[in-house]
Amino acid sequence: MGAAGTRTPWHHRRGITAAAAKPGARPREAVPSADPDERVRQLQARVAELEASERKLATERDILRKAAEYFAGETNW
Repeated sequence: MGAAGTRTPWHHRRGITAAAAKPGARPREAVPSADPDERVRQLQARVAELEASERKLATERDILRKAAEYFAGETNW
């Protein structure tokens, strides 16, 4: 899969190992940079990634909470 003109998995294009690409895998630590500005950019990118993940998890939690309320109300035993 790496020959010219062929498709490669997304995790290869982004430089992520296959183990890190699996759901539930721990995120790869950023490589410390000697340049403080680059380190700040890396940390800002990580913060943005974590904030996006938090929003997604909050949305999923809210959906599950509403589904649980809906189905709990439907039981007429």
